[in-house]
Amino acid sequence: MDVELREVHDSDLPVFYRQMNDPEALRMAAFTPEDPADRDAFDARWQRIRASSDVARTILADGDVVGSAAVYGEPGEREVTYWVDRAYWGRGIATAALRGLLAEVPERPLYARAAADNEGSLRVLRKCGFQVRVRARGFAQARGEEIDELVLALAG
Repeated sequence: MDVELREVHDSDLPVFYRQMNDPEALRMAAFTPEDPADRDAFDARWQRIRASSDVARTILADGDVVGSAAVYGEPGEREVTYWVDRAYWGRGIATAALRGLLAEVPERPLYARAAADNEGSLRVLRKCGFQVRVRARGFAQARGEEIDELVLALAG
């Protein structure tokens, strides 16, 4: 499968919105917006992201929009994030997309956060060189409870 990153287009946003409202994907991601179904909040968030200095990309697999990837935050504390449509999980797309994003954004360190039980995301992060630095507890909006979270870092 050919995986590419490109700038986010307006036409990508309805796809991202649909992906972000998949109940199983929300539960796995755990740390999500308070109300993922709030389209106004979703649109406002993406408007802020696209107007900022953050690096946001659309993930394409064989030309189809399958997710997004981004680097955001203050210098020295920047984090990576990604979301891949559940229909494409387990195909190496997230790993390929994150590797592409890391090549595009050479600054280090970079950080990532994942629910401690999100083995798929943790596997992607480890394949890309991230190492667990901290285990913490945080409120997971999508699960409605506090859960274990891992903070990972990619050193320079």
